[in-house]
Amino acid sequence: MNKSELIKNLAEETNLPMEDAALVVNTFVDCMKDSLLAGERVEIRGFGSFKIKEYEGYAGRNPKTGDSVVVRPKVLPFFRAGKELKEYLNQ
Repeated sequence: MNKSELIKNLAEETNLPMEDAALVVNTFVDCMKDSLLAGERVEIRGFGSFKIKEYEGYAGRNPKTGDSVVVRPKVLPFFRAGKELKEYLNQ
């Protein structure tokens, strides 16, 4: 399911106009992104949680040429499935 399919499903199940459903989904996603950017953890009970993991830079190697490459520090999102979601998927 992609974002547009989620909007369509929300509109159909709640009898909302597509524009309102799009606003709800976009607001939800934007709030999650803003919270993660601020370093906060986002938890949706029964589904899972999102957090940011920071990775240090390191000296790597290009596997094709063998040259040393400096890999810069980075910040990546990390999702951890909740207990209820795991149980639901493993019925």
